[in-house]
Amino acid sequence: MTDLAFTKGHGTENDFVLLPDLHGVMELGPEDVRLLAERRAGIGADGVIRVVPTALASEPDVVAQSMVAAWFMDYRNADGSISQMCGNGVRVIAAYLRREGLEVGEEFAIATRSGVKQVRFEGDLVAVDMGPWAFPQEALAREAGHDALVHIDGHEPFSAVSVDLGNPHTVAALPPAIDVATLDLTRAPLVNPAPSAGTNVEFVRPLGPGHIAMRVFERGVGETRSCGTGACAAALATSLWASGDVEPGQPWRVDVPGGQLRVTPLAGGRVELAGPAVLVADGTITLTELRDAGR
Repeated sequence: MTDLAFTKGHGTENDFVLLPDLHGVMELGPEDVRLLAERRAGIGADGVIRVVPTALASEPDVVAQSMVAAWFMDYRNADGSISQMCGNGVRVIAAYLRREGLEVGEEFAIATRSGVKQVRFEGDLVAVDMGPWAFPQEALAREAGHDALVHIDGHEPFSAVSVDLGNPHTVAALPPAIDVATLDLTRAPLVNPAPSAGTNVEFVRPLGPGHIAMRVFERGVGETRSCGTGACAAALATSLWASGDVEPGQPWRVDVPGGQLRVTPLAGGRVELAGPAVLVADGTITLTELRDAGR
């Protein structure tokens, strides 16, 4: 039985189990991820991140990033499904790489399934260039103010805008009379039209100029305390609703149940996310015993 080293970390209480795989030999199946992420029988997390040299990744599109990014964030949702990336997770793996001496600069790159992400340390915050974003149904979103409807129990359908940040998001606008904290997100929202690959759903309420509150239901996870790409999507959609466009350089404060994030649209159709990253515990676990206990 081999002990598996792990680190537990979170970004605005969106939490992760990080597994160092410095030689690229770890075999991590979907059931292993589910067991590690399980909050009663495992370590507990919204997702699992395997920390592996980019050159040793199994996916050619990722290996191609090894010229500019030494380390790959192999991210899995809590249900074991593979995900393109995670904005809060990028900050947490950046903090881990720095603590372990695997990266030493104030700025460096991390490989993800949605491309290279540049990170920059700002005191207690980590800023990430999340790369390009898009409104997949841009003409409809701009003309009608929405391209989808989101349904949850007890409410009329909410107008929503689809946003692509390398992973899919549907941002629902709440009327001023509805407090985001009162929504029942114990069950998955229904999105119409339903994206074929599923979607993360953000519920947004403006609090003031450049300031919004958000809750999120993540595909493959359920409601989480925060979502970095979701915060970016929420700010971009709200900017469209507020002014009819997205203004580069205009920062947004996004309040999530787990804390506060800063989202800044950048020139060239890119967006930056900044927030804290906390490493809370280190340990070892015997994966074979965890597998046996899960049977």
